[in-house]
Amino acid sequence: MLKQVADGVWVRQSEWVWSNAVVVRGEAGLTLVDPGIDGSDLNQLADDVDRLGIPVVAGFATHLHWDHLLWHARFGDVPRYATSACAQAAPAVRERAQAMAAESASGIPLELIGLVTPLPADGGGVPGELIEHDAHAIGHAAVLLADRGVLLAGDMLSDVLIPMLDPRRPDQVSVYQAALDRLGEAVRNVDVVIPGHGAVAEGPEIAARLAADHAYIDTLRRGEEPADARLERDWLAGPHQANLKQARQPAG
Repeated sequence: MLKQVADGVWVRQSEWVWSNAVVVRGEAGLTLVDPGIDGSDLNQLADDVDRLGIPVVAGFATHLHWDHLLWHARFGDVPRYATSACAQAAPAVRERAQAMAAESASGIPLELIGLVTPLPADGGGVPGELIEHDAHAIGHAAVLLADRGVLLAGDMLSDVLIPMLDPRRPDQVSVYQAALDRLGEAVRNVDVVIPGHGAVAEGPEIAARLAADHAYIDTLRRGEEPADARLERDWLAGPHQANLKQARQPAG
């Protein structure tokens, strides 16, 4: 069920990699951020939204990976936004995203995956300020709801996922470091951080998440093996080895 974490901000977590769908109330209605994951999650999220009694006016995808590009007809035929870089790249990855969704979950409306357009200059009714960067995926965005003390972090600042570098982009260690610096500025005045995967962070846990991601990236930069409790999850061994390999490649 939806859990309210701040004024007009609700989270619903899936069992699939602890994925968080976020519902944000704006002046015109609700924006659904990264709704997912499988068909039952999407249907239950639609039920939860119906109970709120507020119309859905927009969707927003924080980045280009399949599990953040989902939608369901019950949410309505409303604009679905992303950063310009993400929206421009989405058509090229849509077929692969559909295949990964079909392999990883069930009941997802595959035909609705990745149908995003660039967020207009006026915000398109999506509340908050975008913090755009290219760490983890091209056109990745966090959403800062400064008036509510909330940061939607996308696939960063997680207690269950290590930082994951984009294998298709150069010098991701430096790019990731710069993105963390920007997020660090943003979280100075927030009380709640909602990652794409994992538990919602509040209070001192926010600084701990930021420090953990910084420490992991700093260790990669030095060419050393990180001591990170998140690596105790066996299924992160592959992404971690990919990070090590990319970090050892010469920049540029």
